[in-house]
Amino acid sequence: MSEQIEASINDELARLKARKVPVGQSLTHCADCEEPIPDARRAALPGVKLCIDCAGQRDTRNAPRGGINRRGSKDSQLK
Repeated sequence: MSEQIEASINDELARLKARKVPVGQSLTHCADCEEPIPDARRAALPGVKLCIDCAGQRDTRNAPRGGINRRGSKDSQLK
């Protein structure tokens, strides 16, 4: 059981580390909607090119989640 939990945690950590982090100089206006990007966001994420709304829409649109269901179904546990 603990091996399954540890494997799930390691998979999620690997997925988070693989995310691309913006680098370089931040834009003052969003690349998609042309709205101003708040100074606090530009300071927190150097190289950011999207406002919070556009980044959120893009993150939910590109959410491929696959892999193995380590929990199994109840039917397989009862057999």
